[in-house]
Amino acid sequence: MSHSLPILVQTPAHSQVAGTLSWLSEQTLAPGTLVRVPLGKRETLGIVWPAAKQPAPVPDSARLRPITDALTALAPLTPAWCQLVDFAASYYQRAAGEVALAALPPQLRELGSEQLARRLKRQATPARPAARETPPEPTAEQMTVLTRIEAEAGPFLLFGATGSGKTEVYLRCVQALLERDPQAQALVMVPEINLTPQLEQRFAMRFGTEAVVSLHSGMTNPQRLKSWLAAHSGAARIVLGTRMAVFASMPALRLIIVDEEHDPSYKQQEGARYSARDLAVYRGRLEHAKVILGSATPSLESWHHSRPAAEGGRYVRLEMPSRVGDGHDGAGALPWVRRVDMNHQPKGAVFSPPLLQAITERIARGEQCMVFLNRRGYAPVLHCNDCDWKSECPHCSAYRVFHKIDRTLRCHHCGYSERVPRACPGCGSPDIRPMGRGTEKLEEHLAELLADVRRPDGSAVRIVRIDADTTKLKGELETQLAQVHSGEVDVLVGTQMIAKGHDFRRITLVAAANPDSALFSSDFRAPERLFSLLMQAAGRAGRDAGISAQSEMWVQTQHPTHPLYDNLKKHDYPGFAAQQLKEREQAGLPPFSFQALVRAEARTQETAQAFLNAASALGTEAAAGLNVTLYPAVPMSVQRVANVERAQMLIESPSRAALQRFLAGWHDTLHAVRQGPEGKGLIRWAVDVDPLAI
Repeated sequence: MSHSLPILVQTPAHSQVAGTLSWLSEQTLAPGTLVRVPLGKRETLGIVWPAAKQPAPVPDSARLRPITDALTALAPLTPAWCQLVDFAASYYQRAAGEVALAALPPQLRELGSEQLARRLKRQATPARPAARETPPEPTAEQMTVLTRIEAEAGPFLLFGATGSGKTEVYLRCVQALLERDPQAQALVMVPEINLTPQLEQRFAMRFGTEAVVSLHSGMTNPQRLKSWLAAHSGAARIVLGTRMAVFASMPALRLIIVDEEHDPSYKQQEGARYSARDLAVYRGRLEHAKVILGSATPSLESWHHSRPAAEGGRYVRLEMPSRVGDGHDGAGALPWVRRVDMNHQPKGAVFSPPLLQAITERIARGEQCMVFLNRRGYAPVLHCNDCDWKSECPHCSAYRVFHKIDRTLRCHHCGYSERVPRACPGCGSPDIRPMGRGTEKLEEHLAELLADVRRPDGSAVRIVRIDADTTKLKGELETQLAQVHSGEVDVLVGTQMIAKGHDFRRITLVAAANPDSALFSSDFRAPERLFSLLMQAAGRAGRDAGISAQSEMWVQTQHPTHPLYDNLKKHDYPGFAAQQLKEREQAGLPPFSFQALVRAEARTQETAQAFLNAASALGTEAAAGLNVTLYPAVPMSVQRVANVERAQMLIESPSRAALQRFLAGWHDTLHAVRQGPEGKGLIRWAVDVDPLAI
């Protein structure tokens, strides 16, 4: 006898089918079972879903189609995994089918039961990891932290200085778990793909390669499927991954580690705009797994949550303020921060003479330097002095960046690229010049300034640039990082790609070329991001106590007395956080309030704003009753991208629950406005809960 099953499938974004659909099945299938079902004229992957708490109307079985196939060779996804998906879909205002199916490896969507059975035969048997390398002796601070993690429930915020040995704490926590429980699994998350191979190597050296798998979007589809199946079956005891790994199917998950938890990369910026860090904390609670958030510069939200429990804190704050090898002679200590007042340097100088002298001395001693500028390309804009023409993108409200290496003007928003004109397109003048500077120009300028400097062996200085332009080819990043680690490179120039997570042992001087722009940004989170980036960049210096007695961080600034730089000089994150949280509390900003953004895209700015304002007008009454504020629609900071106009509207409330209630009730209103006259000409809209950029 056949019966109907509630099944989740991937529904189109913004379709009003947000929940399960029904199909017939001859066999009884447990919730979490993967099935193949007919949908329209195609066949698609679906997941048998737990029945809703409110009984739904019983569908007419005569109108239902039978499922095509059930992938019963695969164990069902766990009830906790299904709960995680339901929560993420509800909280971030997306369809559960979209979240669930996007969390599965793409290749799994194409396999039938026979193909899957063949694939599963090739999968490895469960690994029994044992410690391979001899771990170093833990410091007193590490031992204190490990003891507390063992004894307390968490979640934990591990606030450790750069170089304090947070990775060793992670390794020991994982090792203790695997030795205690022969089935347990651990999830270790990193913010960016380029940090995964480095961490994977550390874990493989400690536990063996067969026990560790990676999960990130840089992998091929077959690689992702293999890793996912290993995690789902329990064969992989340790999963390392980026934000997508928070949805990895791990039936015996007992420990979640989120490294560099402050990093904005944990926030998804398209589709379901979830925060993987926040979902990791929620998943830990669901699965009774311990959660460790680690950072030298925690997000202000996490810092606020880790205040004493008597004041309302929800996390346990653990501190490791000292670097490994920190000695009284300065060896292994945090770098000395020097501020250079660029107002007193030669006009137009890119590198101040004192900084140039310091770089020269380090190179002569055989040490490495790092120059950091968060802007790639040669110059952010080309400019004509005669008619004031600038290299605007014809498709975006932004400038195209000049890339000298291939003589192109490239838009970093839509990708539009063309050759640099020989003369000004506006007036024909040959006098068009670059304005500002990017990493490409810094590299060229440094090569000129250091042309006569020699390494200890008498050879010329070697400079390498690492940014999104130099690491496009597969394997290029690994090659360049290997050159830095081996000592072949004297000066490393790059964007934020080089500023965090890397363990460069020979770097003793780090310089920030031009960090001031974030001090006066309209985004209230800009100072937090800048302080974090500078602290992380400073942390790349002096990681090997045996190479230099005193490492340095140089900051070239027009505003040397700014409080942010005062706190940076003292490596005083708690002082910086206290000042920022006080300002945010006075202004009623997160974490003292809760926000959501509704973004709309259309062919005209008027259409985008009209849609948002119409939805706002219909939600005003409900918002007032819930103490939710709806702000007027405004253009986004880059309002046109690829000839699409973009507008946004901010929604704010002092209560997270009130904001969620409002958004849940308002969802149907947005769909109704989309179908009405105000939605004509609208391309798409999206809700972003807890946005990181406004």
